[in-house]
Amino acid sequence: MTSFKSDFLNVLTERGFIHQCSDPEGVDALAAKGDLVTYVGYDCTAPSLHVGSLLSIMMLAWLQRTGAGKPIVLMGGGTTRVGDPSGKDETRQMRSIEEIESNKQGMQQVFAKLIDFGAGRHGATMVDNAEWLAALNYIAFLRDVGRHFSVNRMLTMDSAKLRLEREQELSFIEFNYMLLQAYDFVELNRRYGCNLQMGGSDQWGNIVTGIDLGRRMGTPQLYALTCPLLTTASGAKMGKTAAGAVWLNEAQLPAYDYWQYWRNTEDADVGRFLKLFTMLPMDEVAKLEALRDAEINEAKKVLATEATALMHGREKAEAAAETARKTFETGQLSADLPTVEISKGDLEAGLGVLSAFVAAGLVKSNSEARRQVQGGGLKVNDEAVKNDKLSLTSAHVTSDGVIKLSLGKKKHVLLKPV
Repeated sequence: MTSFKSDFLNVLTERGFIHQCSDPEGVDALAAKGDLVTYVGYDCTAPSLHVGSLLSIMMLAWLQRTGAGKPIVLMGGGTTRVGDPSGKDETRQMRSIEEIESNKQGMQQVFAKLIDFGAGRHGATMVDNAEWLAALNYIAFLRDVGRHFSVNRMLTMDSAKLRLEREQELSFIEFNYMLLQAYDFVELNRRYGCNLQMGGSDQWGNIVTGIDLGRRMGTPQLYALTCPLLTTASGAKMGKTAAGAVWLNEAQLPAYDYWQYWRNTEDADVGRFLKLFTMLPMDEVAKLEALRDAEINEAKKVLATEATALMHGREKAEAAAETARKTFETGQLSADLPTVEISKGDLEAGLGVLSAFVAAGLVKSNSEARRQVQGGGLKVNDEAVKNDKLSLTSAHVTSDGVIKLSLGKKKHVLLKPV
């Protein structure tokens, strides 16, 4: 393994963050002096970031923790109006300015949990590229920036090439995204002395295009560093479940469900995820990674608790762990399980069991619930549902004042009549 001068690149290498780097020696020299000014961009496409974005946030956190430099969180208030075609088979949905701003407010909650935005040389900064992109004069932009781009070369980039090879439409507005992201890099260098852009490996083409634009427009040397796009050991895309995206904001995904996501990590992924998604020392990671067979479940619990503590705080992480322990190990009913309120009137009239599971968010539709009943996957108060015509009534309310619904062994929701 290559040994670097800087703790930053040594940590990132040891933990498995690095996929590509435009100039490792150049980045290492700046990091060793604490002179990296590093940005990652996040387009405002949803009210919360999801686990897929966590890798790059962790990289910014390590940048700061190792004293390598200053993080810049770039919110894409401008680029979201255009839409990044990278890795997409279809044109992104166009969003209103109001929706973009609302999404931005939701996404911003995450960063301060991992990055220090205080004063000082390495205090992080958050900016919005709408500050300069929204005010651009189109003709001036074409003359000053567009002239440095070759359409021939742009068509060789994966973001364009893959769409064209699959005979999927690539709109003109999306084709411009590469110019805007490249210009962001140049503008951040002018304003803040930014010299490194990090992101997922699907952003490599856009990032090195920014380096090239900077060279043509007279900036100091710029650098690129990307992390891998993660898949699980079974090949599934990281951060996706049958129920949808694994959101980082608690308003979109409760802390308990977030804990459960990490607890359900595949055995083969435990060591890798401990390195990437926790701040645990590497010697402790090595001990946990060495566990085998049933003992690996202890490592999964540590992973779940440490990952949840970073995002939701230690108290909520340990509460989630205790809720799981009561539910799975002692069979107790924990009040900290996710709870959904239902109308007492609906219960008195008889609430169809299929509708109840849909209302609880455990399944997406009545037909999915019916299939689960046929496979023995649904339980009410720990009793298997055998009849999909079953109606839940007040007789199903336990002494705790709730009805426990379960999907398989690991997903539980309490229905609370109000």
